[in-house]
Amino acid sequence: MSVVDPSPRTLKVSRGTSDKVFRGVILAGAMFSLVVLGLVLLTGVGGLTSFGQAAFAGVGAYTTAYLSTVMGLSPWLGLAAGLGITLVLALVIGALTLRMSGHYLPLATIAWGLSLNYTMANMDWLGKYDGILGVPSLELFGNSLGSGRGLHDLIWIFVLLAALGVTHLLDSRPGRAIRSLKSGATMAEAMGISTFRYKLVVF
Repeated sequence: MSVVDPSPRTLKVSRGTSDKVFRGVILAGAMFSLVVLGLVLLTGVGGLTSFGQAAFAGVGAYTTAYLSTVMGLSPWLGLAAGLGITLVLALVIGALTLRMSGHYLPLATIAWGLSLNYTMANMDWLGKYDGILGVPSLELFGNSLGSGRGLHDLIWIFVLLAALGVTHLLDSRPGRAIRSLKSGATMAEAMGISTFRYKLVVF
């Protein structure tokens, strides 16, 4: 029979551990929510299937971590650079693959998604499969956000802003053009919509 130590010290450690795990789950949920919003636009609204979107998240994360640790830049600058590099990469890959249709497009996204994954995971200067360790925490008004309540609130604010942005986008003229992609390119192009342009935008 196992004996559980009910002492205050044990209860305090257990409570602290459970709080840390809970915060980690909430933070991961917020970050995945941002990725899901992009997939909702791409697949749910635009009708395009891509199995490589996680690679974009990895490129942004590796860029931010590398610039913050190795180059010594501010994590905020690293985030901005990560978004910029990911945007350029998405435009290049999208321009090469979005002219495909049918099952060729999903297969192409699987190919470049796996290629980016194995490329990043085998680079010594990116830490290989262990990743980059010792990434500094974000600071706001001189206060470190760490991994606690401050970072939790900040990420969920970004999630809410992104959700509002998607809602307003879908109610706008470009949003209606993106909705038309799901019905096929013929009707949309007959109405003067550049389907390739809006595929690239939603990608």
